[in-house]
Amino acid sequence: MKVEEKLYNNRYMVDEGHPHIAIVAKGAPSPALKSLVTVCPAGCYAEEEDGSVVVTPDGCLECGTCRVICAGTGELQWDYPRGGYGILFKFG
Repeated sequence: MKVEEKLYNNRYMVDEGHPHIAIVAKGAPSPALKSLVTVCPAGCYAEEEDGSVVVTPDGCLECGTCRVICAGTGELQWDYPRGGYGILFKFG
């Protein structure tokens, strides 16, 4: 079974109104924040036409990649989802 097929079997419980990831705007996005557009394995980040970066936490794998990359920038607020919400891994 391919990785993509395994990821498709995972489920995500969306916590409406309580995203566990938020971008803290501090002017122009840093290179670290912009890199999340290509580095995030779940594809949760996108670059807007004006150069800003937006996040859609629905489908986040909670791997922590964005948290590590943006650790020193202060541009990212990341917490684990509340109990019962977030990714539900089917294959561990």
